[in-house]
Amino acid sequence: MTPQTAERYHFETGIYRPPSEGGSYSLLVRFTRNCPWNRCEFCAMYKTEKFQLRPVEEIKRDIDAIAALCNDLRELSRQGGQAGAITREAVITLIDRYPDLNYHQGFAMVFHWLISGGKTAFIQDANSLIMPTDHLVEVLRHLRKTFPSLVRVTSYARSKTIAQKKEEELLAIRKAGLDRLHVGLETGDDELLKRVKKGVTAEQHIQAGQKAMAAGFQLSEYWMPGLGGKELWENHAVNTAKVLNQINPHYIRSRPFYTIPGTPMQEAEANGRLQILDAHGQLTELKRMMEELTVTSRVCFDHAGNYWTDRRGNLLFTHSYEGYKFPEEKQKVLDRIQEGLLADNRRPNLLNL
Repeated sequence: MTPQTAERYHFETGIYRPPSEGGSYSLLVRFTRNCPWNRCEFCAMYKTEKFQLRPVEEIKRDIDAIAALCNDLRELSRQGGQAGAITREAVITLIDRYPDLNYHQGFAMVFHWLISGGKTAFIQDANSLIMPTDHLVEVLRHLRKTFPSLVRVTSYARSKTIAQKKEEELLAIRKAGLDRLHVGLETGDDELLKRVKKGVTAEQHIQAGQKAMAAGFQLSEYWMPGLGGKELWENHAVNTAKVLNQINPHYIRSRPFYTIPGTPMQEAEANGRLQILDAHGQLTELKRMMEELTVTSRVCFDHAGNYWTDRRGNLLFTHSYEGYKFPEEKQKVLDRIQEGLLADNRRPNLLNL
């Protein structure tokens, strides 16, 4: 970008966010870079990058740059007789003025966020709660003050980091404006947690989830059907349900496991140390897990990895971000699983989904 453009509109945007945040066109604001743990054997994210904490003033400058972009688009809209509405014409006028915006990594994201109402934001990257609490509180307050239209601010968080925060710290972060946490539970089985090098125990998952709920966060817990392979599938299903029953989060989100090239688990599959479940095996595990759940959560299958179909070839579960309310719709989910077990499901190449 030209110096003038770079100075006025420069801000960082990371790559990753949960599907539920992309679907709502969340504003992506980068508080940290990459993942502070980065050792999970199933994961290929951030592997070539180092974790970095960003300085408070740098983050605030990013927020101010996004605000400048929003304000300039609204002003151009007013000048064009559109009363400040974010329009294609205003965007074209701004790009004509600053052609380098065609290559700005966050310009399109901000535009989609604005036209969707500017209501949600997602804090990047993998674990913003690792920031010193006073720093996180300061930048959250600045974000909320700068964009008063926000009704929800969300972040990824590691269970171990949440467990290590004092209750008063979590309360301060929540009051500063962070509403929802997305936590990668993956499994509640201690042996499997060690094997995949998750860096947390089942008890720490429980402690973190309960602390997050007590502090008033909306909590999404992600688990990975199939992670234990043929050897550990039942322990994975039963112990994951036990952990989730003790947390009782707002959302339980299914992210079926598949091996990714370049990861240790893909290597384990290739040399026969890991035997992957087929579709029937995954659904059998899923059934066991659902039978054990005694939560009042919403159970969600909001990802393309939940690929199973019924005998008509339709998706077994809705991909809605709100999923199924338990216990009211538990039997419905179990019935759908049974339908899937009767269908001719085959495990696809999930990398192409």
